[in-house]
Amino acid sequence: MTNELDELFARLRVATTPAEIEALQDGIWQRWLTTGDQLLDKYLESGIRAMSAGDYTHAINEFSYLIEAQPSFSEGWNKRATAYYLRGEYRASLLDVAETLRLEPRHFGALSGWATMLRMLGDHRGTLHVLKRLARICPHLPGLANQLRDLEDELES
Repeated sequence: MTNELDELFARLRVATTPAEIEALQDGIWQRWLTTGDQLLDKYLESGIRAMSAGDYTHAINEFSYLIEAQPSFSEGWNKRATAYYLRGEYRASLLDVAETLRLEPRHFGALSGWATMLRMLGDHRGTLHVLKRLARICPHLPGLANQLRDLEDELES
């Protein structure tokens, strides 16, 4: 699976059209959203359903079980980070984002979430740094160039 992911990320770096970028990201998400274990996949699915239903406590519990069972599964950390974020627990979310990125430095979802939280907290320099990391993974992500330019303009003024 690593070779498949590496290939998808290599193609993502040079993709220029929104449709191509979206298709490649979808392919990456498909690989990220499987643990390789049917039982753990059920916890992941259950957590995602709970999160969609607004039951963040249940989602966090499902993702926590998944993380305990398979701590190297980056998407478990990312999903729990999202659930914490949605519940307003930004510190816990940021800690899980950090673990997600330790396990999968190319995780564009975690980078995007991190940038959103930093922007909300008013950390424009930090947001710019994270968005530049995102740009190294997917330079032509729609809207990213404008965000970078706007942040750089804000920091210069």
